Amino acid sequence: MADRIRTRFLVIGSGIAGLQTAWRCSDHGDVVVLTKRTLRDSATAWAQGGIAAALGAGDSPALHKTDTLAAGAALCDAAAVEVLVAEGPDRVRELASAGARFDMDAAGRFTLGHEAAHSRKRIVHAQGDQTGAEVARALIHRVTERGNIQVLETARALDLITVRGQCCGVRANVAGRAVEILADATVLATGGCGQLYKHTTNPLVATGDGYAIAWRAGARLADMEFVQFHPTALDTAENPLALVSEAVRGEGALLINDRDVRFMPRRHALAELAPRDVVAREIFRQEQAGRRVFLDARALKRSFARRFPGILQLCLARGIDPRRDPIPVTPAAHYMMGGIVTDLAGRSTLDRLYAVGEVSRTGVHGANRLASNSLLEGLVFAERAARDAINQRPLARLPRVARWSVSLLDDRGAAEVAADEIRRVMWAHAAIVRDGVGLRKARRLLDGIRTRLAPGMTEELNMVDTAQLIVASALARRESRGGHFRRDFPKAVAAWKGRHIEWAGGRER
Repeated sequence: MADRIRTRFLVIGSGIAGLQTAWRCSDHGDVVVLTKRTLRDSATAWAQGGIAAALGAGDSPALHKTDTLAAGAALCDAAAVEVLVAEGPDRVRELASAGARFDMDAAGRFTLGHEAAHSRKRIVHAQGDQTGAEVARALIHRVTERGNIQVLETARALDLITVRGQCCGVRANVAGRAVEILADATVLATGGCGQLYKHTTNPLVATGDGYAIAWRAGARLADMEFVQFHPTALDTAENPLALVSEAVRGEGALLINDRDVRFMPRRHALAELAPRDVVAREIFRQEQAGRRVFLDARALKRSFARRFPGILQLCLARGIDPRRDPIPVTPAAHYMMGGIVTDLAGRSTLDRLYAVGEVSRTGVHGANRLASNSLLEGLVFAERAARDAINQRPLARLPRVARWSVSLLDDRGAAEVAADEIRRVMWAHAAIVRDGVGLRKARRLLDGIRTRLAPGMTEELNMVDTAQLIVASALARRESRGGHFRRDFPKAVAAWKGRHIEWAGGRER
C-alpha cells in the first residue's frame, strides 16, 4: 500500500517558476514541493544570460512586446506577451527587494545588458553571468524559511492522479517509496526536455517528465515541434555542455570558423545578433561543411573577466583562455517553446492542474523564444498561477488509496543505454535541421525503444513519450518557422501562420 500525503498545494519542480509559486501559495496553506534531485538542481541555477524587462531609459513594455512578437514568428499569443512585458518589471523589482543581488550602478539603477534580437539594453544580470544562480539562491532562501513548505528531494512524479476529469495530485517515487500526494491544486514546474538530445545545455533532470505525465493524463499540449537550440555551447565531450551566454555576443564577440572567416554578416543583417534559430543553423551549416566554429571574444580583453567571470572559469577549467583564445562552440538543445497549454492564470485544460515555466505553453514564446524571456515568464506566470490556485476549493472527495508500488530498476546500465539511444535518434533526425524521411525513421526507432523498456525505466518512458510528441509535431508542420526547420519545406507557409499543432488525450486534436 502506498503512503499518502495530503496538502493544500503541490508544486512539482524547483526552478524559478516552481519556487516562486510555492512561496506565494504558502501564504494561504501548506505546500509540498517535489524535486527530482535537490532544490538546487534546475535549469534556473544554470542560467547565465539574465532576465529581460523594460526597466531602462528609452525602453518600454511596448518595445519589449514588439521584439518578442517578432522573434515568435507569428505564433505568439499577443495577450500573453502583453501580460509578460507589462507585469515583468514589477516582478523583477520585487525579486530584488526580496534579496536577489542584481548588478546595479552607483546610483542604484539596474545595469542592463544587450542580447540578440532585443532593440534595447534590457537584460538584468547578477554577478555578470551568474543570474540564474543568484535567483535560485534568493528563492530557495524564501522557500526554506517558510515552516509550512515541505520539500521532498530525490522525489519523482510518476503519473497524475485524476478523478472525473480533475487532477487530485500525483503518484510519486520518493527515495524509493511509493507515495500518493493529494492536493487541491497541483502545479507542474518540471522544466524542459533538453536531455532528449545528444548535445544540450540542460541539466540531467531535464528529461521531459512534465510533458509526458500531463499528456498521458489527457491535458492539452501544443507547439512541441519548436525546440530552441542555443548557438554557442562550449564544444567539449560532456553532458550537459557548458553554455557560453548570448550576452558575450551582445558585448561584441564574433563568430568565426577554423579558417578565421566571419560568416554571419553574409547570412543576416544583424550578423551575430540575429535570432537564435538563424545563428544555430548557420553554425550547423559550417559544421556540416567540415568547418569548426569559434566565438572570438579577444577584443573584449580585460573586460571579459569582469563581465563574464563564470564563463571565464568554465573556459579556463577546459584549457581555454577567452582573452587570448577563440572559444570552440556548437549548437545544443536549450529550450522548449511548446508544452502544456495554459490560460493567462496558468490553468491547464485539466481541472486543478496548473503548469508554469518551461513545461507550459503560455503563448509568449511562439515559434522562437526571445533571449532572456524565460526567467521572466517563470516569475510572471508563477505569480498568476499562485493567485488563481489559492482560490481552489478543497477536494470534495478524496480518491481511494491505490494498491501500487514503485517498480525497482534492475539494470541501471540498460536504462542509460536506452536514454543514450533516444538522444542519438533525436539529434540525428529531429534536431536543428529536419526532413520527413528522418522524422519517420525517428518515429520507428522510438517505437522500438519503447517496446524494450523494462519495468522501472519510468524516466526513459517519459523521454520516449516526449520525443514522440516532438517528432509527430515536426512531421505534421510541413513548413519551416522559428526553431522548426525542415529542409524539405524550407520556407514559412502563409497557410500555417498562426496555426498550432495540439495534442490531447493521447492524440492530435
